[in-house]
Amino acid sequence: MITTIPEHIRWFKNTGHTITNSNGDNIEILEFNHEFDESVLSMWAKHFREHYCFDDEIDFFREGYNYTRAEYLNKIKFPDSSKAPGPSTRAGDFGEILVADYLEFILEYWVPRTRYGNKTVRNESTKGSDTLAFKIIRNGQDSPKDTLAIFESKAQFSGKNANPRLQDAVNDSIKDETRKAESLNAIKQILFNRNKLQEAKSINRFQNPIDRPYKEVSGAVALFSTNLYDPGLITDTMTDTHPNKKNLKLLVIHGTDMMTLVHDLYRRAADEA
Repeated sequence: MITTIPEHIRWFKNTGHTITNSNGDNIEILEFNHEFDESVLSMWAKHFREHYCFDDEIDFFREGYNYTRAEYLNKIKFPDSSKAPGPSTRAGDFGEILVADYLEFILEYWVPRTRYGNKTVRNESTKGSDTLAFKIIRNGQDSPKDTLAIFESKAQFSGKNANPRLQDAVNDSIKDETRKAESLNAIKQILFNRNKLQEAKSINRFQNPIDRPYKEVSGAVALFSTNLYDPGLITDTMTDTHPNKKNLKLLVIHGTDMMTLVHDLYRRAADEA
């Protein structure tokens, strides 16, 4: 993964606008003002592609199929562009990766990118919590300010009527308490298998909250094409049954014609491999 801040991050626009639901929770609204910029899109496509398969792995993995790099990515790794449920899986994966970028490059968490490379069914979403992100204040020394953030993301980039995607994200976030241990273990295993032993050991910090307490932040994010963003529907989102309600962040991200962007990014990721 790249370590410098990617150029596409500048397309996030903090509107300074929040709306409040009936529970009194603040919901932050961000715009994603993407542009047609060949250089930025090409760099983003590489960053995006390497969530599924590192560039130095593609030739080894495609060899037995006798596929080109693009054919291997399109037929084996990436969700299908037209056959259901491929397009909705594309939208979901894209939304999760964009939220991971937001957490890493704007909120300055460490976000291991381990969720997509081991998919066995390309048109299905990966099981478990969507995005786990970490802040460790002092290496090798526990701090009560060490933070585990678990974010659930739901996208709607097509259709005629808005759906309650923020409520869907909240409902999924409620399940994260039971999925947390398995999701942490999955990240640790993948990092270990990649021989990233120090990063894998860092997960230890968050696997025993009773003896080694830390702060836990929950997040629910809805991503929309702007024509489907309905503030009235967003304000209907209920959070009263969430077990981590006092540390629950609610966020909406919307941008114009997002599904076209999604398909273009996957196309570039394959064609430029």
